[in-house]
Amino acid sequence: MAEAFNDIVLPVDKRARYAAVAEEIASVLEGEANLTARMATVASMLAASFDDYFWTGFYVVDPDKPGELVVGPYQGTLGCLRIAFGRGVCGAAAATRRTQIVEDVESFPGHIACDSRSRSEIVVPVIDGSGRLIAVFDVDSERPAAFDGLDAEWLERILKQVFG
Repeated sequence: MAEAFNDIVLPVDKRARYAAVAEEIASVLEGEANLTARMATVASMLAASFDDYFWTGFYVVDPDKPGELVVGPYQGTLGCLRIAFGRGVCGAAAATRRTQIVEDVESFPGHIACDSRSRSEIVVPVIDGSGRLIAVFDVDSERPAAFDGLDAEWLERILKQVFG
């Protein structure tokens, strides 16, 4: 993202953009308890805030099929419908409960190609206030190495703020 100032285009600091969108998300969701509404809002607002966010959304733990994720609210092209824990980047994040940053999806063992344009990915586990895994938050980019520790730090913070 960039801002124009007197015909000069200046890049927007990623940290500042995350801080601003975190505040916006908190404001919009104040008083909203519905989980689907909260997920849809987070996916929409983050997707609209960053140019590198090609696919942005949630895979929710299926209460009827332990060990399986089912697609939830998202922004982007068609997503995979179901992903087993331990399979692909989303499944790895669910199984380990650890954020996964993948600079090149082609080099990730067992990567699931829901859209062949995806080049890099970050997946963050979503833990509720009781410590239960409820979903993973997945972001794909068409650019290799689009995500780093700063993305992980802020996405973890935002997801904890909204769902923790």
